This record gives sequence, structure tokens and C-alpha cells, in this order.
Amino acid sequence: MTDVPVPHPAPAPAPGPARKADGVMALPVAAARAPRPTVRLLRHLLPYRRVLLPAALAAAGTELAGAALTATAAWLITRAAEQPPLASVSLAIVAVRALALGRGVLRYADRLLGHDGVLRAVAGFRTRVYEALVPLAPAGTPAFRDGDLLTRLVDDVDAAQDLLLRILLPATAACAVAAAATGTALVLLPGAGLLLGVLLAGTGLLVPAAVLGLSRRAGRTEKAARAELAALTLDLTRGAADLAAYGAQDHAQERLHQVSARIAACERRKAATTSAAAAVVLLLQGAATAGVVALGLRAHAAGTLPAVHLTVLAVLALVSFEALAPLPAAARRLGDVRASARRLAALFDTPPPVTDPPAPVPLPAAGPLGVEITGLRVRHRPGGPPALDGVDLRLPPGHRVVLVGASGSGKSTLLAALMRFVPYEAGSVRLGGRELRACAAADVRRVITGMTQDAHLFHTTIRANLLLARPGATDAELREAARRARLLEWIEALPAGWDTLVGGDGATLSGGQRRRLLLARALLADPPVLVLDEPTEGLDPATAAAVLADVLDATRGRTTLLVTHERAGLAAADAVVTLDRGRVVPVPGAGSGAAAVTGAGGGRPPHAS
Repeated sequence: MTDVPVPHPAPAPAPGPARKADGVMALPVAAARAPRPTVRLLRHLLPYRRVLLPAALAAAGTELAGAALTATAAWLITRAAEQPPLASVSLAIVAVRALALGRGVLRYADRLLGHDGVLRAVAGFRTRVYEALVPLAPAGTPAFRDGDLLTRLVDDVDAAQDLLLRILLPATAACAVAAAATGTALVLLPGAGLLLGVLLAGTGLLVPAAVLGLSRRAGRTEKAARAELAALTLDLTRGAADLAAYGAQDHAQERLHQVSARIAACERRKAATTSAAAAVVLLLQGAATAGVVALGLRAHAAGTLPAVHLTVLAVLALVSFEALAPLPAAARRLGDVRASARRLAALFDTPPPVTDPPAPVPLPAAGPLGVEITGLRVRHRPGGPPALDGVDLRLPPGHRVVLVGASGSGKSTLLAALMRFVPYEAGSVRLGGRELRACAAADVRRVITGMTQDAHLFHTTIRANLLLARPGATDAELREAARRARLLEWIEALPAGWDTLVGGDGATLSGGQRRRLLLARALLADPPVLVLDEPTEGLDPATAAAVLADVLDATRGRTTLLVTHERAGLAAADAVVTLDRGRVVPVPGAGSGAAAVTGAGGGRPPHAS
């Protein structure tokens, strides 16, 4: 039995409303009309603006307090040199103390509110990305490699954190300080204020824009290389034994080294760009300070500018550029964020293989239900050959039907179509008298579920893996499901019993133990229509026959479709049929109702699935 074939990467969808993965990202997909990916990312964070706005105000307040503290201290020192009465500088003394304390408090609030708000926003956004990913599984996810998906879900989502903490907050603070410094300078000496404002605006806009333009390509290349690195690392980890067996470690390590070298080269280019930009900011800071001081000295010589104001102007020119210092690094990060936003937008814009109708028809939640398949045709990609064509099959309520067939005959594809994992382009599938395409996919999977060939075991305990099927199951129900899967004695003999960790995807279990645990979970789910794909794969013939007999006995009176290669142990089935050349035909002498569940069929030979 082979895995269900899945579509190739989907072509770009036609212009029109995109799938509503959530209330924000459901935007037109057409490139000419869709907002930029970074704007879409910002829209995802808008619901958290009430948490993030105080953080932005605290960040701006911190920088303003620092600039005001330096300017006030400079005024106080210069004024004190003139030996004025103490009362004339007492207000400045109090202001220095208040600003020093306020700066510390605001810095603490900035860090606390900023990180709290950002972590909340990123957690919510990660949930949205996962919710958009779920409808793609399993048929739509092969358009992305596993490591690439992991990178999008982790690293690319974390880019939202950089967007807020390392780009927007520093930019907000820089704008506030630049505006305050320019306004103060304009009041003290208009010419100096104009010069300072022009240089601050040029530095704050042109230098980051240059960094962004120069590092954009490196950012895209690095993001793609990091996704490739994650995918390669995952492949090397999973296939380490095979690489060693065939002596291919050196080739794999060379590929890993090449990708790592590309990442390092991108990092060097971006670091060089940022360092050069930082040097430019320092040069402009010096030029601005020198220009402001020169204008101030001329005004002081003319008697129109007091010495204390000259000192304040010089200090303002220095401290205002300090607030702009983080902007080149922020621009470099913005390039990375834009690359991440573009990759996330591609994930959101990938159409799901199955979409729900506008007004889904409800399904019964309990009771044996019948399934009737007529003329079913399934293609794995538009224009490709059909994997199933003209399949007819009926599962009467409460009947247990066993489907056998050669590998590649389409058995797993048939189960995937029943569970609404893949669409069917022709024919009809009726569940309890209701057309499957008229029902919501989630409702269908609550009614038709069980054990798929690629079912997953999580890195947790045996108990937790079973409770995934029915969270409220009692210990007695867990034991009964394990007993039916011929697993109970083995579990109770383990030192940790039901609390034994199974490892990632059952890594600590044998192949047979893994399949039986998955079978126990399917039996515990107890859905109205149970589907089982190769439940005895990996078991020895005697155990496989015994497990099949137990499964058929446990599902007596329940609508069940069991896919298997095994021919032994099927005597208790109500019908045994085979999928052959696009037709479901009865197996002679196997199951008294075999002829009653098959149709005339017909159609063309199926293609491998």
C-alpha cells in the first residue's frame, strides 16, 4: 500500500477572493491588487494595538527623557559656571533628577510592555498561521518541504517580533526625538534648527533606505537558504542510517556545507552594509554638530544667542543622532522581515485542496451511516491522469467491507476522498443520504475517521496518544481499545505502563507495536463510519490474521471500510471486494454481501497512487 499521492505545487490562483484563513488575511490573491506582504503582516498585528501602543509610547518617552536629561544637564552646567543665585537653577536641578528617574522607569516600562505585547501578538499570529496550514494537510503540504514548513511556522513568524521590537519601536522613538530636537533648535536658533532638521530627516530616511535596498537581495537569499538548511537537516536526521549504509555521508555533508556557506556570505554582506551605514550616521552626526555649533557661535558673537543656549544646541545635535543610530540595523532587519512576510503570504495564498460550501449541510453525529460511491473520479493534479475513475461502492449501514488491491491501485486515494482530504472531480459520494461535497470537511472527518496509512504518533505517552481520539475516555475504555488491538498485555508489562513515552512518531516502538497503537486509537475514536488503512502492516502473518479477526469482531454492527493486503482472517467480514483497473469487484466466496456493495463500475485503468 502506498501513500496517498498528492498534488504538485498548486499554480497561482486566479484573481478573486482568497480563502478566508482568518478574518484578516482573506484578501484578493491577484498580485496587482493584493497588499504588500509586510502590510498584510501588520494587519495581523492590529488586534494587539492596544497592548503595543503603550509600549511604543514608553519607548519614545525613554528616548525623549534621555535627550531632555542631557540637554538640561548641559544647560545646568553652563549656567552654574556663571555662578547665578541657587534659586535660578533649582528648577533645573529638580528636572535633572526627575528626568533621570523617569528615564529608568520608562525604560523598564518599555521593556516590559514591549515584550509582553510582542509575545502576545506573535503567539496569536503563530496560531493563525497554523490554522491556515491545517486545511492544506495532507494533500496540500507537499508543495512545501517539511523543513521549509517548520521554518515558516517558527522563524518567519518570529519575524513579526523583529518588526515590532527592532523596527517599529526604534523608528517611533527616533521620530519623536528628531521632532523634539528640531523643534527646540528652531526655537533657540531657527537657522540651526533648520540645518538640524534637514540632516536628521536625511539621515533617518536616506541611510535606512540605502541599507534596505542593498540588503534586500541578501535577505531573500538568506531566507531561502535557511529554509533549505532546515529541510536538509531534517532529511539528514531522518535518513542518517541510510546515508551511512550507502556511504553517502560525505555528499550530504557537502550539500550542508554549501548551504551554510551561502548563509554566511549573506550575513557578511548585510553586516558590511550595516557597518558602513553606521559609519555614515556618525559622520553626519559630526557634520550636524559642527554646523550647529558654527551657526551658534556666529549668533553668540552677534549677541543674539546666550552661551547656555549654544551649549544646549550642541548637545541636542549629538543626542538626537544617537536616537537614529539603531535605524540602519532596523532597515537591515526590515529586509529580512519582508522576505519572511512574502513566504508567509505564499503559505496563506496556497489554496486548500478541499473547500467548504457556503452553506454546509449538517451531518448526523451518531448511529450507523451508509456510504454510497457512484462513478468516482479523482485526479492528483489538473489535467493529469485519473488515479480513480468510475469507482462504484456501497457501504450499507452497519456493514464491514474489506477492500483489497495491489499497491498503487488507489485504495488510499479512495479513503482520502472519503475523508475529504482530496477533492473528486466527478461522481458522487453520499454519506447518510447527503452529498459529501455539500458538507463541511471538519464535519465529515468527525463522522468518517480512523487510521490512515501515514497516521502520526506524538512524542508523548501512550495514554496521551490514545486520548487524542477521545479526550474524555475512561481507563476502562482505554484498556478495551488496547485489548482489541492486541496491545494490552504489552502496555501493562512496561515499567511505566500507560505513561511510557513513545518517541517522535513512535520512534521507540517496533513497526508492529506502532501500527497496533494507531489501531487502538482508531477503535477508541468509535466514529459512525470507521476507516482503517493497512491496520496490520508490519505484523507477522499469524498476528495480522488474529488482529483482523479482532477488528472485524469489534466493529460488528458499525459501518467499517478496511483496506488491507491480507486475505486471511477476513471470514467475518460482511463483504470483501477488490479495487482493480478502476472497478470495485467482489472477491468470490469472501463475504456473503460482496455483490450487494459493488456497482457495475467501468472506467479506465487507474494510475498509481
